[in-house]
Amino acid sequence: SLREAGRRELREFLDKCAGSKAIVWDEYLTGPFGLIAQYSLLKEHEVEKMFTLKPGRLPPADVKNIIFFVRPKLELMDIITDNVLREDRGRSPQRDFHILFVPRRSLLCEQWLKEQGVLGSFIHREQYSLDLIPFDGDLLSMESESAFKECYLESDQTSLYHAAKGLMTLQALYGTIPQIFGKGDCARHVANMMIRMKREFPGSQNSIFPVFDTLLLLDRNVDLLTPLATQLTYEGLIDEIYGIQNTYVKLPPEKFAPKKQGESGKDLPTEPKKLQLNSAEELYAEIRDKNFNAVGSVLSKKAKIISAAFEERHHAKTVGEIKQFVSQLPHMQAARSSLANHTSIAELIKDITTSEDFFDNLTVEQEFMSGIDTDKVNNYIEDCIAQKHPLIKILRLVCLQSVCNSGLKQKVLDHYKREIIQTYGYEHILTLNNLEKAGLLKPQTGGRNNYPTIRKTLRLWMDDVNEQNPNDISYVYSGYAPLSVRLAQLLARPGWRSIEEVLKMLPGPHFEERQQLPTGLQKKRQQGENRVTLVFFLGGVTYAEIAALRFLSQMEDGGTEYVIATTKLINGTTWIKSLMEKLEPAPF
Repeated sequence: SLREAGRRELREFLDKCAGSKAIVWDEYLTGPFGLIAQYSLLKEHEVEKMFTLKPGRLPPADVKNIIFFVRPKLELMDIITDNVLREDRGRSPQRDFHILFVPRRSLLCEQWLKEQGVLGSFIHREQYSLDLIPFDGDLLSMESESAFKECYLESDQTSLYHAAKGLMTLQALYGTIPQIFGKGDCARHVANMMIRMKREFPGSQNSIFPVFDTLLLLDRNVDLLTPLATQLTYEGLIDEIYGIQNTYVKLPPEKFAPKKQGESGKDLPTEPKKLQLNSAEELYAEIRDKNFNAVGSVLSKKAKIISAAFEERHHAKTVGEIKQFVSQLPHMQAARSSLANHTSIAELIKDITTSEDFFDNLTVEQEFMSGIDTDKVNNYIEDCIAQKHPLIKILRLVCLQSVCNSGLKQKVLDHYKREIIQTYGYEHILTLNNLEKAGLLKPQTGGRNNYPTIRKTLRLWMDDVNEQNPNDISYVYSGYAPLSVRLAQLLARPGWRSIEEVLKMLPGPHFEERQQLPTGLQKKRQQGENRVTLVFFLGGVTYAEIAALRFLSQMEDGGTEYVIATTKLINGTTWIKSLMEKLEPAPF
């Protein structure tokens, strides 16, 4: 598996640096690394200390090797240079320096270290190709925060190269993917690189029976709408409200304090409660992708089942029955604590989703997505600006309106921009400029709004949505079906030929490539065997889209199972944040 391959590569590198070691971490990498290797693996290879990369002297550590684990970014090279130059050369024994670039060595960075006169201090300079990190059984992410901005604003295609490399690694482990479909400029670019890499490394022809039948490459800018809307699945809402990072979430502690009789509230914990969220937890796997309105009933059913199971102990009479009960105890206790945690999280979320503000915001989103009043200045948005609501909330709504109207009339756009700059400050002019460049907030060109055609043809708005027992992917946004996932669904059947006209309205080319398989590896599909499609989102994917794809995988007559890969897990807030820029006020 990917995780195994990652651990093997890490062990090999650590073994090169013989003797005791300290690792100096680029902070951003610690989360992703935790998903590949536990601390115990590092300890087995004589890693005794861990430090966070920061300017100044390195902390004292009685070790033979100092290894820097870093992304190839120039600002980090400055910090490393500072660390190395401040090292006390007089100390004995001297410490050896090594550097591990993740995911690629960079000539630019090495040249920079050379100019600073420290390149020679590093004995081993290697790369650790951590391209796709397994987040869950069906989910891989590159965790490249700036991929969208780099691709669409800076025309920097490094992250696309890493994506292509990651896909080559995947094919080396799981077989060549016979069919590649794609939509968007970045998708075209990644497919071209994959084809070129395959030509340049003829040895990459492997004899592994292919696991995936199809690869679908999707540009995020083909569907700019979905991440802007508020996700309404359980996992989507946890991410919208608290932010999930590398499968962990930090929550306000007061809901998780064990309540004891007669205690005053003075001893409440102040540290946020940190929980890991993934499918290894049975209850979470069951509720993560449900619409939040369907979660409560599952939790109360579970509570009844668990308390009935604990009641059983009163009926255990014989030694055999008691033993039987005791053997099930650990599992029951784990289930009880899992239920307690998710009941607390659901209460926290419910406090927010039942607020007036959440309702008003959602109402406006749903009006825009169903095509109501998208072409004029919206009263609710104006009120929010006047009351100085968080800027990101305003930007999400204004961008949503722009996308649902194929751009805004110039005078509506100018009005919003003027209001935002007057209320939040002129320094946000760069952000507005970035949003325009990314196609999120722009004037309507050609005076035509294509969105209604796209909405009707792709059935993006469903009026009768069933949140409890959904029959369509639109349940993840209570009415809106994510455009990206609709494209995947229609590709599986009846195929994209049925929507040629709409595909032309969306940005970028659409294409199909075939990769030749050696004879004997062509799949002969058994009756009732599902096809497996890998959907790769270039520029980010939301938890609601993942939920929608999992829903399609579970459909009785679906015939396709989906695995999801992405450059980054995003929500509207983190996505807009990655495009924001602040002009620093002048120092005088």
